[in-house]
Amino acid sequence: MPDSSQNTHDETLSFDLTAQPWIPVLRTNGEQDELSLRQVFEQASELRRIVGDLPTQEFALVRLLLAVAHDALGGPEEIDDWSDLWGDEQCFAPVGPYLDAHVDRFDLLDATAPFFQTAGLRTAKDEVFSLNRIVADVPNGEPFFSARMPTVVRLTFAEAARWVVHTHAYDTSGIKTGVEGDKRAKGGKVYPLGVGWAGNLGGVFVERPTLRETLLLNLVAADTTGVRIDEQDAPAWRRDPGGPGGSERAPSGVRDLYTWQTRRLRLHFDEQGVHGVVLGYGDPLSPRNKHDREPMTAWRRSPAQEKKLRESLVYLPRDHDPERAAWRGIASLIADTLPSGQGSEPPSSLRPAVLEWVARLVSEGRLERGFLVRARVIGPKYGTQQSVIDEIVDDSVSMAVVLLHQQDRRYAEQAIAAVQDADRGVMAVGDLATNLARAAGTETEGPRATARDHAYGLLETPYRAWLRDLAKADDPYEQRLAWQRQVHEIAVGFGNRLMSIAGTNAWQGRTVETKKGTEWLNSALAGKRFRIALDRDLGRPDPTGTPPDADEQPDSETTVKALA
Repeated sequence: MPDSSQNTHDETLSFDLTAQPWIPVLRTNGEQDELSLRQVFEQASELRRIVGDLPTQEFALVRLLLAVAHDALGGPEEIDDWSDLWGDEQCFAPVGPYLDAHVDRFDLLDATAPFFQTAGLRTAKDEVFSLNRIVADVPNGEPFFSARMPTVVRLTFAEAARWVVHTHAYDTSGIKTGVEGDKRAKGGKVYPLGVGWAGNLGGVFVERPTLRETLLLNLVAADTTGVRIDEQDAPAWRRDPGGPGGSERAPSGVRDLYTWQTRRLRLHFDEQGVHGVVLGYGDPLSPRNKHDREPMTAWRRSPAQEKKLRESLVYLPRDHDPERAAWRGIASLIADTLPSGQGSEPPSSLRPAVLEWVARLVSEGRLERGFLVRARVIGPKYGTQQSVIDEIVDDSVSMAVVLLHQQDRRYAEQAIAAVQDADRGVMAVGDLATNLARAAGTETEGPRATARDHAYGLLETPYRAWLRDLAKADDPYEQRLAWQRQVHEIAVGFGNRLMSIAGTNAWQGRTVETKKGTEWLNSALAGKRFRIALDRDLGRPDPTGTPPDADEQPDSETTVKALA
């Protein structure tokens, strides 16, 4: 770690984020580019999306853009204000003058108020640390899995700006070096205070084919039910720069949360770029019961925390499971409430408020029922006491907004039930794989898990296509029946192939233990039970009950070869 005396800042240097290109974008014509803050808003109709170094960086940058838009446009305060913006191709015109008014707070290298940093931040020993501390695609201890191995020596100013935004959103927890002036430091260290704010969330936002539409659809109006935005809500650049250490305060609304300063940091740089960083903890914030403030995540009720904290109601963000595709968790996105089953009890889950907002837009006729959006889900999976990022989830589900309609819940109910149909089909496949393994005298857990994973893989693309087209149907119940037939057909085709590769031992069978004693189990009996289960849970696909010919099933050959 170099001595800071060898890394003095040149106070004449400047990197104005409102004018200098630093935000990576994908244009609607497929070309990639880097733009300034001002250019992103000026060209939003020509841009497909933000393209970060990591998906989490994209989410953090989208939230930054939303904070700018909320503040520059003064809201929207209510749905009529939003409709005016939606119908105005030049709706982001006020952003330019707004950035001019606050340009002094958007200079990455400013000597007194550098963007998202603390001027003069230092440790007692004037240590300057490696950029590995803020560049999240260089895993500590595992640099061989990164293109930057083994360390990050230098970043351009544009790269550094992106990682500064990402650090406040997703920095890991763990023991950090104490900085001068931080009263929380003990023995030169500050003990774990949690991850960056967005790291607590199972991030969700709504996407459309252009960045303009994406930003507008996520621009939640202040009068939206379930979202509390105070009049004094303001982003970080309209607040006094944070000093060393942190402040204990409650968030005032979305602009505040989207730019929450969870860290204190200071870049060290020269004319060629950034070569070091000082990083410490900033403003701590518990995610408990922030569901009325944070709109970009689903929430789950936690009886365990209610008991531990002796509180009547505790909601925590619902994070993403890397092993569960987004379509399988669609209930948490489109169900308005998931009742706990105890009468008047509060709901066990809450869908993201940003989707509640879109639900309001369709329910009040501001969006057509067949209007298609993508629910994008992004979030990290931390490991080892949240000191490292193990995995990052990045997935999406395309759907018509009628699924979010607050008065007509038929489509949403059938979409959720269709996932349950898929679960039943996969369970039957898993039971078949288990019974075939038992009949052959081999271990069962491996074949069962592998068969279930592949079955979900076979159903994923058909479900996404079915969901995308659901709004076109006059009768969602008929569409559900069609989906059940499709699940039945895919499951039978896959099951037939599992039986064909089960081997001679499974065909011959053996005596196995059951709860009622013993029985003779072979592949024929396993197959019969499999079809009975499918017919019971999904309905018999035709009057004869004869399973479709295996050769006519969806192509599963590659999948089955992988199982063999």
